[in-house]
Formats: sequence, C-alpha cells, structure tokens
Amino acid sequence: MWPPLLNAISPAGERARLSTLIFHRVLPAPDPLLPWEVDVATFDHICSWVSQWFNVLPLDDAVDRLAQGRLPARAMTITFDDGYEDNHRHALPILKRHGLMATFFVATGFLDGGRMWNDSFIESIRRATDPVIDLRSAAGDLLGRFPVGSAATRRAAIDAVLALTKYLPLDDRVALSLRFAEELGVDLPDDLMMRSEQVLALRRAGMQIGAHTVSHPILARLDVDSARREIEQSKETLENLLGEPVTLFAYPNGRSGTDYDDQSVSLVRDAGFKAAVSTDRGVGTSDSDLFQLPRFTPWDRSKLRFGFRLVDNLRRAA
Repeated sequence: MWPPLLNAISPAGERARLSTLIFHRVLPAPDPLLPWEVDVATFDHICSWVSQWFNVLPLDDAVDRLAQGRLPARAMTITFDDGYEDNHRHALPILKRHGLMATFFVATGFLDGGRMWNDSFIESIRRATDPVIDLRSAAGDLLGRFPVGSAATRRAAIDAVLALTKYLPLDDRVALSLRFAEELGVDLPDDLMMRSEQVLALRRAGMQIGAHTVSHPILARLDVDSARREIEQSKETLENLLGEPVTLFAYPNGRSGTDYDDQSVSLVRDAGFKAAVSTDRGVGTSDSDLFQLPRFTPWDRSKLRFGFRLVDNLRRAA
C-alpha cells in the first residue's frame, strides 16, 4: 500500500523529499510519566515499518544527495537527541536487527554520569513519597503545591513544572532542579546518559554521532560568545573522543525563532558543520536550508495511523 503512494509524493531526484524521524529515548517498557517516549516494542515496530516503506540513509549521505538532487525515492533518516544511555542499550540492537542507520546527537556535558535539568525534575517527582508536594520553599512564587498521589497527577505535575522552568536561564534551571530534589529528600540517578565508551560503541557499530552543544541551552538566549563556546566545545569534545570530524549538529529544543535564531545558524556554519537539524515539522527539499533541516515523528502507535501521519507530513511539503 505505502511504497507506491510514497513514490508519488516522495520521488527521486530534484523533487525528492527527505523525511527525518526524531527520537530521544527508547524505554524498556511504557512509562506513564514519559508518555511521549517510545518503548522497545514500539521502536521495533517503527523500525520494521520504515525499513519496508522507506530508503533509510545515513544523515550525512542524505544531506549530500539532497544538495545534489540525487536522493532516492522515499528517502528517510533517523535521529536521536541528547545522548541517553538507553540509546545504546535498547535502540542500537533494534536498529542493527533491521539493518538501519541512525545519527545520535550528544550533549557532551552530560556524558559519564551527568544528568539533564529536566530529568532532575522528572525523577524527583517520580521518587516523591508524599501525596502532595509543596515546592514554595524551593522555588518561591514560581512553583506551588502539586498532588502526586497517582501516575496521572505526577504526570500533570511534571508538565506544569517543566513548562514553568523551561525558559529560565540555564544556571537557574539547574540550581532549581537540585534544590527541588533536596526539598523532596530524593536521590537522583546518575546513569541516565551515555558514557563515553558507549558513544564509541555506537560509532563502531556504524552509527553516526553529531553534536548537540555542551549543556543543552536555549541558544537564542545566549550571548554570541557563550553560544559559540557551547557549539564549538561540543564538536571538539566529540572529535577528540571519536578521532574523526563531527559534521552534523542538532539545535537544543530546536524550534526556529524560539530556541535558536539566525545567529545560532551562523555560528554552527562557521564552526565547520556541514548540516544541522531543527525540530520544526516538515521534510527536507531542494529549497531547504541544510542548516535548518526539519524533523517529524508521528506519535501514533498503530501501523496504519503512523503511515498516514508520515504521508500527511510529506504531502504538506507539496
């Protein structure tokens, strides 16, 4: 059903369109506190579907072919952001089983035992033992009282806390997340992100590694020198680790105009990257800026709906 339709709306050559999937984590089982993340069964299904429907390419090869008008029909790439340990533990074996390539964008400051600020909040709420948490002493007027007596109320508390803190200055977010954990009296995990040897193992398995800044800041809110350091140091760290050039970049959070801006794009280009990806919905075309390639993953869990959503994303580029 799908390949003939996809051939028509995602042809080869000059009119080609590049679909790029974006993931963050692959969990061992569904997690009610992380409903947007796929689990191993779902990711296995997705890999099975796209391996039948699309020609999945390495991202750097796809970028070159897109620029040259040589993409095959039904072109797709697969990407992961942030550098979670389950990318190596769970995603890699599934990708290898289906013969698929993916690019893993790593925020280097969290390698080897680090933890992202949002995960500090999420894991604190997960581990809270009281039915109601009161965060006024930790955060003043910013955060209040939240019921956490069920998975649904914990999920609602996570949504509220992340929305209220997401665009604070990075240092303030990190400090607040640690005060948050202290206030709740919980111990936070230090094994959520990959270790350096796991990044190396991904590359040795044929996967691609890209840069994702050092500390995952909102680049549009940094001064030019700070943004440059985040971009260039992440590239340098990964190149030293891998012993090869790192030419692909993903903007943290990734929404154009909100999370990154024209200055960010210029800095990425000047740092020597060959392409960069956003989180703006869409597909790459011959008219696309190679430093702002869109990405989109359907949230549907059934084969039919997942396929329809991919077709709709491609159709919107017509």
